[in-house]
Order: sequence, then C-alpha cells, then structure tokens
Amino acid sequence: MKRYVLILLLPFFLFAFDQKPTALRVSDLRIEGRVNPEGIDARQPRFSWQLTGEQRNLHQTAYQILVASSEEKLAANEGDLWDSGKVNADQSIQNPYQGKTLKSRTEAFWKVKIWTNQGESDWSTPQHFSVGQLYAVDWKGRWIGLDRAFAWDTETQFSRLSARYFRKEFTPKKEIKRAKVYIIGLGLYELYLNGQKVGDQVLAPAPTDYTQGVKYNTFDVTALLKSGKNAIGTILGNGRYYTMRQAYKPYKIKTFGYPKLLLNLVLTYADGSTEWITTDDSWRATADGPIRTNNEYDGEEYDATKELPGWSTAGFNDQKWLKAEFVQEPGGAYEAQMNENMKVMETVKPVSIKPLKTGGYVLDMGQNLAGWVRLKVQGKRGDRIKLRFAETLQENGELFVRNLRDAKVTDVYTLKGGGTETWEPTFVYHGFRYVEITGFPGVPKLENFEGRVVYDDIPTIGTFTSSNPTLNQIFKNAYWGIRSNYKGMPVDCPQRNERQPWLGDRSTGAYGESFLFDNSRLYAKWLDDIQQAQKADGSIPDVAPAFWRYYSDNVTWPGTYLMVANMLYRQFGDTESIRKHYPSMHKWMAYMAAQYTKDGLITKDKYGDWCVPPESKELIHAKDPALQTDGVLLASATYIGLLDLMQQFAQLLQKPEEARTYEQQAVAMKKAFNEKFFQASTGQYSNNTVTANLLPLMYGIVPEKQQSQVFASIVDKIVKEQKSHISTGVIGTQWLMRGLAQHGRPDLAYTLATNRDYPSWGYMVENGATTIWELWNGNTANPEMNSANHVMLLGDLLIWYYEHIAGIKAQAPGFNVIEMKPDFPEGLTEVDASYRSGYGLIQSTWKKEKGQLSWSIQIPGNTRAQVYIPARSVDEIKENGKKVTAVEGVKLVKKQGDRVVLDVGSGTYRFEVNP
Repeated sequence: MKRYVLILLLPFFLFAFDQKPTALRVSDLRIEGRVNPEGIDARQPRFSWQLTGEQRNLHQTAYQILVASSEEKLAANEGDLWDSGKVNADQSIQNPYQGKTLKSRTEAFWKVKIWTNQGESDWSTPQHFSVGQLYAVDWKGRWIGLDRAFAWDTETQFSRLSARYFRKEFTPKKEIKRAKVYIIGLGLYELYLNGQKVGDQVLAPAPTDYTQGVKYNTFDVTALLKSGKNAIGTILGNGRYYTMRQAYKPYKIKTFGYPKLLLNLVLTYADGSTEWITTDDSWRATADGPIRTNNEYDGEEYDATKELPGWSTAGFNDQKWLKAEFVQEPGGAYEAQMNENMKVMETVKPVSIKPLKTGGYVLDMGQNLAGWVRLKVQGKRGDRIKLRFAETLQENGELFVRNLRDAKVTDVYTLKGGGTETWEPTFVYHGFRYVEITGFPGVPKLENFEGRVVYDDIPTIGTFTSSNPTLNQIFKNAYWGIRSNYKGMPVDCPQRNERQPWLGDRSTGAYGESFLFDNSRLYAKWLDDIQQAQKADGSIPDVAPAFWRYYSDNVTWPGTYLMVANMLYRQFGDTESIRKHYPSMHKWMAYMAAQYTKDGLITKDKYGDWCVPPESKELIHAKDPALQTDGVLLASATYIGLLDLMQQFAQLLQKPEEARTYEQQAVAMKKAFNEKFFQASTGQYSNNTVTANLLPLMYGIVPEKQQSQVFASIVDKIVKEQKSHISTGVIGTQWLMRGLAQHGRPDLAYTLATNRDYPSWGYMVENGATTIWELWNGNTANPEMNSANHVMLLGDLLIWYYEHIAGIKAQAPGFNVIEMKPDFPEGLTEVDASYRSGYGLIQSTWKKEKGQLSWSIQIPGNTRAQVYIPARSVDEIKENGKKVTAVEGVKLVKKQGDRVVLDVGSGTYRFEVNP
C-alpha cells in the first residue's frame, strides 16, 4: 500500500482546547423510533436515547426509566406505570417496556436518567406517548360510505370516481381536557376540524392489503376544538382501495370496493368523563364536490366551481347532501400505523418554461421527482388547465410518454374566477421532471408553478461528498430515486401504470438506503405486509402488499423477506422484527424446500439475473445464453445464503436445535451445489458469468482453497471480456462492489463506480439522468419497460460508498461497535461522509494531498470503533502530538496487514502517522 502521513483531524478544530466541555446529558429520546408518538399499538414499546459528555470514551453503565400516567406524577418521580429502577446495563437503544399492561388510549409520560463511567446525568426532558385502540371492540360506531358510482363517474378500465365528502356537527357538553381522533379512511383521507386540516400528512394512511390489515392514524385535536358547535369533516380519495384499473385483469389486479370511513373522536372532559363522536348514519355525505376524479395512474381533476365553502365548519347548509350509508368493513385487522405518513418534504422551483409548436408549454423542474405541481393562476370562471407529466422529452421538445404505458398522468384544474387561485392535487402523485401545460389563461411564467416533493416523512441521516464528481452525482441520483419511491411502502417506480412494491428490488437495496434515510419503520411495516401476503401453505408473493397477484414461487424475490429483517437488525439493532417474523420465514423456507428440491438443490427460479446489460442496447433483456445465469444456480445459491441467515436468526432467538438443522441443510446444499456447478480445473461456476461466480463466493459456498481461483475468474471476466464494466443484473449487482473490495480489488470496484460509458451508473449521469434508470441502457431500450426512476440497479453500491469508501460500517448491531476501514482508492483524493445512527452522529472525513492522508472521525457516545490506520507500526502513530498508546480512549488491538487496528472510544480525534 502507498505510504501516507496520516492525520485524524478534530471536526471542531475552531474550538479552543481549554474551553469548558458540555456536561453529560441525555437527548433524542424516542419510543418505537418516534418522538412523542400518538396512538401506538406496541404492547412493549421500545425506548431509545443518545448520550453526550465532556470527555472521550463515554459509555453507559446503568439507566433508569420512569413512565407515569400524568405529567404531575412524572414530575414527582412517580413511575406509576413503570419504574425500571436502576438497571445495570449499557443498552441505550431498543429497550423494551416492562411495566404495567398498557391499555387502549393510555396517556403515558416518561423520562430517563443514566449512569456512565463519567458520572450520572440529570433526568431527561419529559416525553410523551399515547396508546391507540388495541382491540377491535374498542372501536365504536360503524363504517360509512357511499357504495356506488354517480352520474359523473365512469367505471371502465380507466376508473373515474369522485371523492367522497363526509361531515358531522357536535357540541361538547363540558370543559374539554383532551380530544383524540382515531381514523381509518380508505383508500386515502383528508381530515378537517372546524375548517382546519388536521396534521400535515398527505396520501394517508399507508397502503396495505385491506383484507388483511388496515392502518389507523391518531391525532390530538384538543387545540382545534372550541366551545359551542363544532364540525368534523373528512374527504375520502380512492388510493389503492378503489384501485386504478377497474374491470381489468381481475385475476391479477386486486380491488377492494368503494372508499369508506371509520372514525372515533374521543372527548375527555376536565371531570374525567368521556364522550364519543363516531361515524354512523347521522353523518352527511356527498360525492358532488370539486374533486371529480382521482386516480393514482391517471391524475386528479378538480373543478373549483364545485367547491363547498365552509363544508367542514359548523352551520354549513348540508340539506342537499345525502345521508351517510352503512357499508361493509374492509375485512383486515385494525392496526396502528407505526411508520410515518407521507408528507410534502420539499418544494422546488422550475428551471425553465418553453412554448411548444403544437400549442401549450413545457415546464422543466430540472430534477426527476415524485409528487405534484402546485399551480397559481388568474383567469375566467370555467377555464380548464391541463398538466400532463413525463420524465423525458422527445427530440422535438414534446413529452415522451411511451414508457408510461397506459397511465394518463394528467391533472385538470377548472377555475372558479374572481382572483388569484392556488391549487395542488390531494389524492394522486406523479413521477416527472417535465410538465406539459395547456389551457393556461395568458402566458405562464415560472412563478406560476412549484414542484412538491412527496415521500414518507422520514429523516435523511446520511451524507456523502467526494472529490469525484461522478460519484457525487450518482449519490445524488440515488438519493432522489429512493425518496421518489417511498410511498408508505417501497415501490419500484413512481410514474407508469405499475408503482408496485416488488420484493426483489429491495433485497439489498433496503440496506444501502438505510445509510441515507431512517427507513426502519417503513421496512418494519413492509415485513408485516409480506407476512400478511403469505399463503396458508407458506408461499410468499413477488409483490407485497399483493395488489398484483404474483405468487411465482421463486427464491430471489421472496427471499427479500429475510434480508430486510437482517438489515433492520444490523443497522438499527431491531431484534423484534426477527422475532415477530421468524415463524413465517421458517414456514416459507420449508415450503420452498418441500416443493422445489431436486438432487439437493432448489430448482425454481422466475426472473433470472434480471436486467443484465443485453447484447443490443435496444433490447430490454439479454437473449444471448452466455449473458444469462442458470436459474437453479441463482435459486440454490440464494437459498444457501438464506439458510445461513436463518441459522443466525435461530441462534439469536435461542433456538439451538433449529440453528443446527439450518446449518446441516446449508452444508448439504453447498456440497450438491459444488458437485453440479463448480469446475475445479478452471475455477469457474456454470457458464462463468460474473454472477455465477460471485454468488457462491459471497455466500461461502466456494471451497476455501479455490476461493482465490474463483475470484480470479471474476476479475478476468470483468477486466478482459467486459473491459472493466458491469455485466451483472439485479441479483449479481447486490454483491458486486463488496465482492471486489473484500477480495482485494478495491481499485476495480472504484473503476466500475466511476465509469461514464456504457454500461455503468455514470453512463446514466453522462446522459442527463437525475435519478437511477430501470435499465443500464435506459436511453435506448424498448420503452415498454424503461422507467427513468428505479432503484433496483443500485445493488450494493451505496453500501460500498459508506462501508468501503467512507469507512462507516456496523461491526455490532445498531452501530454499537463501528468498523472504520476505508479502502482509500487511488484516484480519489477526498471524502466527507456522515451517518446518524441510533447512538448518534458518526463522521468520517479524509483527504489525500502531497503524500499526506488526513482523516477526521467522530464516534458517538456509548459506542466504540475499530479504526484501521495505514501504518507499519503503532510507534508511527501520534494523537495530538502524543504517542497513541498513551492517549485516553485509544487502545492498540493488533497489526493486520498494512494497517494498525485501534480500538477508539467515543469522541473526536486527531492522529498523525510519520513513516
């Protein structure tokens, strides 16, 4: 390895060393990963916090949690729901509640204090959570709706169904102490109280298979109530409940019925009594409002001349409205939505607007995104503005929509006249960069439009920049692509007539995404979706929720179930997801083995190594057998990897007999695999595709003595035949970058990551992409399957960014122990990355300049890191002018190859290495 002088810099170097440090404190308190959540249904919710102190090497030795039924009791240190006492433990994330049984609608207030090797903290600031309605019997009232189409609706394949409006007036009888709303509005709802929208969520609730489970949201609406008459109102949109394609392929596309509502408003009075306002046939309803149709594929049409001023306020005249009707319940269990709702997360300004020769204009947002456009306009009553959306343009400047298939992707706004009007849709979203505008009164200007970026309300927790512009733009494209496809479930694309939660797209993708976003609750919810989609015999579909019925019984797509559970454990320390889903995973593994084992291998595959770069850039899929990987190899190698995961899960759950069984099955299948596919004389598997060799190498199937030979076959294939370019599809790319880096060719991984010609991620950038394409040849392939906003081809690229370039990797679950071992590839001179783990901020910034390598790191409290420093011996390393062995918080672990391995406690450090 090239010799460098290494300096680890303090990120906060501007601070004087004699400045008084901050005191020990507890911060970022969370319940089930949320801050002060309302209406949870976890019986043993998990508590997490972070700690910071005045010295390095801070670690927790004990904690005490108090949970009280009132703020007053908590202030008096009376934990009447739970007083954990002083617990001698270092765990500061995912600590389960162990107090009195939590009952429906319980209000709970909590705080924590900690003991550390540096002293004892004060009590934290008080926090709050409330329990939802835990049992079906807790719900009062009945489901209401309007179970029919109206004269202005059409129910053909391209369904056009207007939104439903419901309202109810009520008068509180006493002084109100607290008011909570529990709402299930299917498919989507908007909730209003006294004319004000409740909450900032959009497109709520999260989608599910409504015959299996339906999500409810809880809101504290105390501040919105007033004395005297009040009014509550709800608008229902279609969402996935009244699905986008009616009377079309019913064997494939699942639909659930007309929109419907169940709502409980619980008023708690100052004297402790309660009153319930519930949905029943005393509510009034209409479908003759301004939202004339709303269809996720086709768009929303809004007629402002049909607006209902004051409809959600007391005193509105609803005599012409209908009586709400009792309707069938959806069938699924009522579940608190523990994952975040969607929200408008960003507003962006367009960059240009140009006239079209055929009439109208094209607006360019400058970025492919998912959401909608907010419109500001003045015009005459009855003027109709059409907004049609697309990701790309034709050469003549018009929209390119062939890749959208039959999705109409058009919003229509009819003006009411009389002044400036501002509008944005309520129940649809689009994937787009460009917008065709027709019918606009006058000449539209940039200031008439804004792009509204919509995705799950989850924080961005990772950042990455480097000295390489290609790496930076690919990272930015990935960031935009990922958030475009978080829609209460991880979907494949946001634009065409699909938008489905395909499992295979996220098997490794979820792991990489977790470095950018706190997706822990989204993916925990998705595991529930997959579990609910499982058949009684054990079969798991390729799409979950199973809005499309694809039960093809392959391994690589349903196996995502196990891989996502492992990601949640590895990245977030979540053992509960493994515990909850282990029986269903066990059932699926047994089902696949029983149905499809022949000669010791799993024979069933469906998709192959999906979307390898084809022999012709006009093709979607390769037809040349030399480019395709054997389906039995793909299925069996993946199944072996899943057997290893199940063994780990069984050990974690203290099931030793099952762990041994999984181990034995893996050993037997590895033997059968090598007998069938391995050619010892050449060091190759099957037909020697990169994927055929890579999977057995990464799943531990290759005999130890042959591993270097198999890896040499991979390198030869990439370098000699593929001219140092990618040749893998969805399955192989999941392991490609880590496989090269871990086996001694980080330089080749860096080459693949920074290529700008075909096929590569950089080729997408070179051709103007601002997100990730569905196909490596997305600018030339058949448009029938050619999304410009997919994430499945990211594979393990983002994992490589963080673990191998930045050097931020979880060595213990949840980043309790961090491995910091960047590859420092030649050609890359600077990296600045951060990741906010459950324990706090991890930072890694390095720079190479004139033979010197500087590296700044930050380690959060209650963690430690294994830091791999390029040096011949520990004697070459100093920290702030001192020998590293004499520095607080640093211990020598070992010498490993060309690295000195140090064990580093929390804090920030500055090292120097002098050869």
